[in-house]
Amino acid sequence: MYKSKPKTLFIGKKILYLPSCQSTNDEAADLLRQGQGLEGAVVITDYQTAGRGQRGNQWLAKPGENFTLSVILRPHFLMANEQFRLNIAVSLGVFDFLLPYMGPLLKIKWPNDIYVNNQKLGGILIENTLQGNRLESSVVGIGLNINQLDFEEGRATSLRLMLGKEFSLESLLPELLTSIEKNYLLLRNRKYDLLKTRYLQHLFRYQEPHLFQRLGEEIEGVIVGVAETGHLAVQINNKLEYFDFKEISYVF
Repeated sequence: MYKSKPKTLFIGKKILYLPSCQSTNDEAADLLRQGQGLEGAVVITDYQTAGRGQRGNQWLAKPGENFTLSVILRPHFLMANEQFRLNIAVSLGVFDFLLPYMGPLLKIKWPNDIYVNNQKLGGILIENTLQGNRLESSVVGIGLNINQLDFEEGRATSLRLMLGKEFSLESLLPELLTSIEKNYLLLRNRKYDLLKTRYLQHLFRYQEPHLFQRLGEEIEGVIVGVAETGHLAVQINNKLEYFDFKEISYVF
């Protein structure tokens, strides 16, 4: 399975397919510890028994119906305080892959979920290792709902649910990896302003009044940007406030 290689420079040139595993991020991290973590290597599985999402959430997906994979990157060119730039590039890589299928309803929900309308199509979890003040390696975990038809999570959806047809994971994988590499190369070539502009352009609820939850209370605010550190900039009662990943959430 997954024998077709993408037309890329390095991402996906080596693909390790596992019928099942606890977590593709853990498997990729093990490769790095063993000195076998070539940049661009991909670990992909049909069934992840202990997948992780943002904020310690569990990522649940039915066996053989979706993408559950991890990509090893070595972004030595990024300083530790620039690591959110990698988040932006990878989010755009996944977004660009899905855009021809989903069109303008597709959005990136801060920090790195993929949404269509108010429903979650996928998520990204990046785990970085530092060496001094630079990034040494990154394991980029990606979960995308492709063919699954029913979900425990009420806001989840899939390509098949949205478009009414089944997709070949084997055929889609090269498209996804090519799109990720394209945006990663833009980042490596220091096209950060271009990436940041596109990230904000496609950000869920950007510059729209919306309800959020902060410290257990609902507030109305407007997302006006994202700081270099990745903190979300929200205008609340004519005051600009910045929030880390666990400090604010959307109200649906």
